Amino acid sequence: MKKVCVITGSRAEYGLLSGLMGAIQNDNDLQLQVIATNMHLSPEFGLTYREIEKDGFRIDRKVEMLLSSDTANGTTKSVGLGTIGFADAFEELRPDLIVILGDRYEQLSIVSAATLYKIPIAHLHGGEITEGAYDNGIRHAITKLSHLHFTSTEEYRQRVIQMGEQPQYVFNVGALGIENIKNIQPMSKDDLEQSLGFKMGEKCLLVTYHPVTLENHSAAIQIDNLLFALDKFQDYHVIFTYPNSDTDGRVIIEKLNEYVTSNSDRTFALPSLGLKRYLSALRYVRAVVGNSSSGIIEVPSFEIPTLNIGDRQKGRLAAKSVVNCGTSSQNIIDGISEILKMDCKGVKNPYEGENTLSEILKVIKSIDLSEIIKKKFYDIK
Repeated sequence: MKKVCVITGSRAEYGLLSGLMGAIQNDNDLQLQVIATNMHLSPEFGLTYREIEKDGFRIDRKVEMLLSSDTANGTTKSVGLGTIGFADAFEELRPDLIVILGDRYEQLSIVSAATLYKIPIAHLHGGEITEGAYDNGIRHAITKLSHLHFTSTEEYRQRVIQMGEQPQYVFNVGALGIENIKNIQPMSKDDLEQSLGFKMGEKCLLVTYHPVTLENHSAAIQIDNLLFALDKFQDYHVIFTYPNSDTDGRVIIEKLNEYVTSNSDRTFALPSLGLKRYLSALRYVRAVVGNSSSGIIEVPSFEIPTLNIGDRQKGRLAAKSVVNCGTSSQNIIDGISEILKMDCKGVKNPYEGENTLSEILKVIKSIDLSEIIKKKFYDIK
């Protein structure tokens, strides 16, 4: 029986992985192991490991690594602590395969330790481009240390192969998050509002803004510009979700909380909606604003527009429902005005695949792990 270890460090990533975790747990030929780390274990970010347990998963190991710091020094030290913690976890659990998704800095800890333990790595969402964040380089580094690759589009599959990965181990399966949309029963608007303790009103925006980590000292200015722009749309209620734990994320959190305190009649902020509330909220909001990957990958499937601000997601494929704008307050005001006029009915989402979850599961079950641990570079002729 293969021991498949799924590792998650954030609420967003867990939301995408939860369906696959359930499928692995329910398969008689596989044994699910779960490691929770980073933001999941932080009170500041909502202690979201509880959501994992509430969904019926046993967390086999918790790896503490997140320093309460908003600097590059603190983030770098967190990576070091994570490497130590994952060494201990792998020593104890001895998984046959590790599954990770995306591009966050804690995954540098995971793949570094796994490489030295000779544990094969399956990576989801490789080959993508996000030029405004150091996640871009981290993602490509993870690709080179991984053995199985599940990409969200054919273009990204070809990019992973271009990086020297063997084509027979690179699979275009689409985005897992879109499959969640099809499989999770949404909450009614009344139930969602009661759960939040906040009235969304007739017109509501969902806003998530993360630090743009390859720009210097810009987080405070950019979030100020966004909040100034939102002031121009007083007839809209706004739900904010917190940014991630990247450098300067806490600056954004502080300013969000100040803004909500001053505008409590129409705004609400929380660390995490959780998967079901997030997917439910997308059914009742008019648009999504910010710079989260979800605004590009999952939101178009709800046939609502996304305003993608700045360079954080620059380079990603995007549906026609995604509008890009700069980071000045006027750029954002113009962008919000544009998306509020859009009709996105029938928009095509380039990240939608067929049977994404079952295709990933089929590969995990059938692959001979002994054949993939010694990697050969694939030269394009």
